[in-house]
Amino acid sequence: MPTLSAKPNSNPPHRIVFVVFPGTKLLDVAGPLQVFQDARTASGEPAYEVTLASVPGGPIATDTCVTLETVSFASLSGSPTDIVLVSGGASAMQAAEDESLQHCLNKLVENTSRIGSICTGAFVLAAGGHLAGRKATTHWMHCVELREENQGVAVDPDAIFVVDGPVWTSAGVSCGIDMALAMVEADLGRHEALRLARVLVLYLKRPGGQSQFSAPLKQQLTLSNGSLDELMAWIDDNLASRLSVEQLADRANMSGRNFARVFKKMVGLPPAAFVEQRRVEAACRLLENGQLSVKEICSLAGFGSEETFRRSFLKVKGVPPSAYARRFGET
Repeated sequence: MPTLSAKPNSNPPHRIVFVVFPGTKLLDVAGPLQVFQDARTASGEPAYEVTLASVPGGPIATDTCVTLETVSFASLSGSPTDIVLVSGGASAMQAAEDESLQHCLNKLVENTSRIGSICTGAFVLAAGGHLAGRKATTHWMHCVELREENQGVAVDPDAIFVVDGPVWTSAGVSCGIDMALAMVEADLGRHEALRLARVLVLYLKRPGGQSQFSAPLKQQLTLSNGSLDELMAWIDDNLASRLSVEQLADRANMSGRNFARVFKKMVGLPPAAFVEQRRVEAACRLLENGQLSVKEICSLAGFGSEETFRRSFLKVKGVPPSAYARRFGET
């Protein structure tokens, strides 16, 4: 059965319909689906009932060897739905031009309080007029295309997901998981969203305004030849050490002056500034965890004092550690 619900519960679960089509990217569906399937109410009951729907119904081939079992849109006629999510994939552009799919989607969202898309599913929403006059995002590789084809859509090429009223759009692939967690937080509270992030062994629960690229990934992309990857990984593993320019130069088998010059040219930051940035990133993860004191965080992240920690954090993040902990930390 394509409806992935558990036993009935005393509080009706939120009803979600995933719109899929031939060639749908599997992870666009599977990632958010797992979040919703694992979500629980305060009484421990399943919080969501998820249905996979397509125009014809039946098995739909994804972009992998996995086939998804779906129901037809016709079978959902008249059923109220809380959330409609459109999956993405390379075939989304073709799906956006499918008149049958657009007709079914328009009928489905008439009784829906929230609609959204994962990755290039934004093109399906845009083609149906659901993004007109709104902010949205999609996979970074297709943001320019989405903007050029839909002049009335304010495309944010950097955000991992965007919420504009009842319309939610997410960036590429795994960002659908971030958006699903944000929906859970909106429906069930922060505690449940953070519990799911831990259960699914996610790096952290990322806010929508965060960049599609993490700081480490940005630096890896900059260093296309990978020449400093090993050193950067070693820095991350040894943040509590002194990490002077001389020490880093020794590990790179270079003189201090030459290392500082080459490092800044390749990374775009002086070695000291890079180390400070990575220490702040590590401190962010520890603050989000919410289990350690400021003194313990300073020690693990390599800050010599709490005042140094506060100054560095404010410089890199624009807010003091206390404000960051209140916004993103588990309470």
